[in-house]
Amino acid sequence: MVATIPVPIEFSLPEGWQSVVPSSVSAGGAAFVALHPASRQGFTANITISGEIREVEVELAEIAAEAVERLRQESSSVQVGRRNEVGSTDNPGFTQAVRFAATVAGVPTQIVQLQVFIGMRDLHDDNRRVVLHVVFSGLPEQFARLVEDFQRFLSTIRPEKRTV
Repeated sequence: MVATIPVPIEFSLPEGWQSVVPSSVSAGGAAFVALHPASRQGFTANITISGEIREVEVELAEIAAEAVERLRQESSSVQVGRRNEVGSTDNPGFTQAVRFAATVAGVPTQIVQLQVFIGMRDLHDDNRRVVLHVVFSGLPEQFARLVEDFQRFLSTIRPEKRTV
């Protein structure tokens, strides 16, 4: 994964969310990070976007499983909840809910994530596609309160309109 998104996209943040420089919140692997400052409870709810280029034959479910394995390298208590294929053949997506333990400010903390993987065909090579990783992370109570914001945010993601 790279710290840039391999295809230009546009989106709108819901009210109450604020973009920050990824490295300022130890998210150097992300291309975009937004925080919800009003949710701060030792942990601040956040949305991250990263992306990668993958071969078309690699299923989004496999890419999602790889994301879980990366989490397992950092936390021994990763639990995967509901996993769903979404979208269409032309615009595939995959979602999964994940819960894991992390140490936040020295305190063991349960974090909940909704991970969304969005496939976009590479316009220059039919054998490759861009896969966006869009992740909402929060404490369980933050997650319940802000997941609708995340769903609204997802609905605004689209390829950037190019002007000539």
